[in-house]
Amino acid sequence: MQGFYLFLTAKLWVKHFDPEHSLPAETRKKILDAVFLAPSAFNLQNYRLVEVDDPELRRKIRAAAWDQAQVTDASILFVVCADLHAWQKNPARYWSHAPKPVQEFMVPAITQYYQDKPAVQRDEAMRSAGLLAMSLMLTVKSLGYDSCPMDGFDFDAVGKLINLPADHVVCLMVAVGKKLKDAWPRGPRLDQKETVIRNHF
Repeated sequence: MQGFYLFLTAKLWVKHFDPEHSLPAETRKKILDAVFLAPSAFNLQNYRLVEVDDPELRRKIRAAAWDQAQVTDASILFVVCADLHAWQKNPARYWSHAPKPVQEFMVPAITQYYQDKPAVQRDEAMRSAGLLAMSLMLTVKSLGYDSCPMDGFDFDAVGKLINLPADHVVCLMVAVGKKLKDAWPRGPRLDQKETVIRNHF
């Protein structure tokens, strides 16, 4: 538990990465094996990771990201996306492991919850992607590497560059690699009297 607390309080958003460093294949596998255990509502697993390792594509994404160096210098660039319609793509598969009474309850509930509710579908996608991204960053840190979450880019341009399907959405990017410089100082945290509300506003 103490180790997990240290990860949470660490400075996780590094901006300067070693462009010569390559992530070992076994480390990449450990990262992916861990992050896809991130929770999602109804077990939809609607998050999608686009792993960008093509140098030319990285350069194009960097141009769409205000020329931020971590896009090309990090060992791996992940574009975190989500499938807005995962809820209707063979939803029985998400509960195929469960006893039949559970399946009979959960599978119809998925349709009831999401059908004809585009805002709910998008909100759920963003929640799932956020959980995956934080799991990714904590996993990376636990393995001795660093990361940088990014939303400073042209989402539409990046979507076109990665051939994003029409029913998917780009949520954020996460650069992963070996840092050259420490993270920038953490900004001041708001007083918990302002951010923690007991019972109601």
